[in-house]
Amino acid sequence: MNRHDVDWWGYWVAAPTPFLPDGGLDEPALRATLSMYAQQGVSGVLVNGSTGEWFSQTPAERRRVAEIAAGELVGRMPVVIGVSAYTAEEAAGLARHAEAAGAAGALATPPPYAHLSPAEIVEFYRAVSGASGLPFMVYNWPRGVAVDMGTSPGLFAQLAALEQVVAIKDSTGDWLGMLNTVETLCAEVRVFGSFLHRRGLAVLLGLGGDGNIDGGGLGAPFAVPFYRAVHDGDRAAAAHWADRYTALSGRLIRPDYSGILASPVPQLKAAMALLGQPGGAVRPPLLPLTDPQALSQLAGILRDAGLTPGGDNAIALRNERGLTVDGAR
Repeated sequence: MNRHDVDWWGYWVAAPTPFLPDGGLDEPALRATLSMYAQQGVSGVLVNGSTGEWFSQTPAERRRVAEIAAGELVGRMPVVIGVSAYTAEEAAGLARHAEAAGAAGALATPPPYAHLSPAEIVEFYRAVSGASGLPFMVYNWPRGVAVDMGTSPGLFAQLAALEQVVAIKDSTGDWLGMLNTVETLCAEVRVFGSFLHRRGLAVLLGLGGDGNIDGGGLGAPFAVPFYRAVHDGDRAAAAHWADRYTALSGRLIRPDYSGILASPVPQLKAAMALLGQPGGAVRPPLLPLTDPQALSQLAGILRDAGLTPGGDNAIALRNERGLTVDGAR
């Protein structure tokens, strides 16, 4: 397999997993969240990733989330299931389950905490990506696993050569390092990275790259039309939406992907609650954002971006430029 075996492109959402206040999995809220993303016109959804709090779920819950996501969205957009785990055996089992559930692909980081060597990383991905017939996405997440795969010469090329690997999600804080990934590998695999700004626009229209996978999708009203404009070659419209997106994201997320007002997922779920969206509660070890001053600041940031509680922000903001609701390529 290679990049041409999948049509993965554009603005994807790494979905949160909604939990009830007592910690239980909130299945109706999960279905409502996935339906919201479909209505917003995103091009794909990742579940059980970092934003999905996979680390606090039981194996049975992870399988249930995967089944719900595939059942809700298959046929509407690609659904990729996060299978990150501490062992290749566990990750491989989750990948096989994702395939049986009907997912479009699987994704994994290297195992957290273990701090694998490059050779160990290759063997981990060989085992996990080859465990199912699904197209596989390699996830570079230095903030979460303490290893930046992009800094090991030739490592990404070895991973891209594995039979099932078709994409890399390069969520490094090193933007120039991500550009190196694009330059060296975008002809072979899909590359998702940080492109939702004017510099990223120049890269997409020149060097290459395929899309963003964004935690939670607060920026969907700006990012969906951004990628539509990129696809249509409308640089002016794309620049407009890039500016709208960065005006929001720059006040919420630091360059290393940490949150400004709280940890990223509690901050995201607090924002979704302020907008009346069904993100649900976080689960320990994460703590909810409850500080009144921070919540007031968060509400102001959302208002300044033009996002309002209960409003159909995606449609209203796209209509501002006469664009369609459908954001798929």
